[in-house]
Amino acid sequence: MSLRDNCGRKINYLRLSITDRCNLRCTYCMPAGGVTKLFHSDILSYEELVSVAEAAVAIGIEKIRVTGGEPLVRRGVCSFLSKLSRIEGLRQLVLTTNGLLLEEMAGDLKEAGVQRLNISLDSLRPEVFAHITRGGDLSRVLAGISAAGRAGFPLKINMVVMRGVNDGELADFAALTLERPCTVRFIEYMPAARTDNVGSLLLPGDRILAELSSRFSLEPVERGDLGGPAREFRIKGGRGALGIITPISRHFCDDCNRIRVTSAGVARSCLFGTDSVDLKPFLHAEDRCGLDGALRRLVSIKGRGHCIGSDAISHSPFAMSGIGG
Repeated sequence: MSLRDNCGRKINYLRLSITDRCNLRCTYCMPAGGVTKLFHSDILSYEELVSVAEAAVAIGIEKIRVTGGEPLVRRGVCSFLSKLSRIEGLRQLVLTTNGLLLEEMAGDLKEAGVQRLNISLDSLRPEVFAHITRGGDLSRVLAGISAAGRAGFPLKINMVVMRGVNDGELADFAALTLERPCTVRFIEYMPAARTDNVGSLLLPGDRILAELSSRFSLEPVERGDLGGPAREFRIKGGRGALGIITPISRHFCDDCNRIRVTSAGVARSCLFGTDSVDLKPFLHAEDRCGLDGALRRLVSIKGRGHCIGSDAISHSPFAMSGIGG
């Protein structure tokens, strides 16, 4: 079954947030004072989240990425992931994490049926990492990455590039792919933490690519049908791959294949959009037909693209932790 929106785009990818809680306080994800946490009663239960996933797959979703907050802080997550992995018709189950708890949990995640991990890592320098995350311990993340590799996970490392903060590490991150079969993705800084200095931190993707091209010989890589928005490359002779994600300077809306559901049960057609559908009434009533219809309706109202650009990002519309990255 193929699920298409009014623009003819195939929608086959769901980003499913399971918590708004996180054990880091990254500068680009939430304001310095933190965010107001949802009450436990406001968060969808695992049973409700499984119902959302089953309904999504039934209408055409083939890939689910579990996000947060930090998904691994939610108790019982591996049992929940195991249930997701058994949904008939789901082709890919992946998870995004900050890596702090991976050393202890990598084996259990693999056993639960998670196929891939995306690990957020914005610096290889302990002091810079601590600054960006407001106190995070880089050594714990690196230990988690090693554990995930031993567990057999294909790895993607996500680096949010911030001018004047960590942009001096582009070559260091790219070099990780020379000897390791991992993917490193460079992501433009987005207006997602209600800060006033977004423009000064943004390093456009073309400049990131130019910097990498000046250091390495890059070859383009074709993106798969379940791939995300990255333009992908490989360093000639390297074992891994590089990706550049440009939500601000070069929109990828024409190829967008995703919808998202927050941990509070609100389905959104676009990270920066205003279109949303509250799924909780259908979940509370155990109305599967209504749930299917609500998700289809969300896809039908999905806009052609968002309107945020590098010339209009003076303030941030939301905190990323409240929606799911």
